[in-house]
Amino acid sequence: MTNDKNTGAKPTSAELAVLRALWETGPATVKQVHIAMAARRDTLTYANVLRLMQIMHGKGLLTRNESERSHVYAAAQSQRATQGGLIKDLIGKAFAGSGKALVLAALREGHVSKKERAEIEALLRDGKL
Repeated sequence: MTNDKNTGAKPTSAELAVLRALWETGPATVKQVHIAMAARRDTLTYANVLRLMQIMHGKGLLTRNESERSHVYAAAQSQRATQGGLIKDLIGKAFAGSGKALVLAALREGHVSKKERAEIEALLRDGKL
């Protein structure tokens, strides 16, 4: 069974960590997500991951297949769609609606490595952005 709720909810930092694990692994059980997340954060308990994923399902951030004994969860939206919504919200709130201001801030504040900057420049030069 899947969750048909609106996915307009904005994920918290902890919820984004769960989404990242699911985007990397694909649909997974709570146990599989816990193992993937514990590799980066060993203090994270199974119970915390379970509760967080239940909340996320309720918010519409995750779908849940209940046909098997262990429920299988998946991100309700793609990584690109989720990031796009977060960027749109950030641009509106912090950069007065200017995507250019966001990009310039990222470049000026050192959030883009030299390698990433070269990749961005190549994409712009080749007309792929």
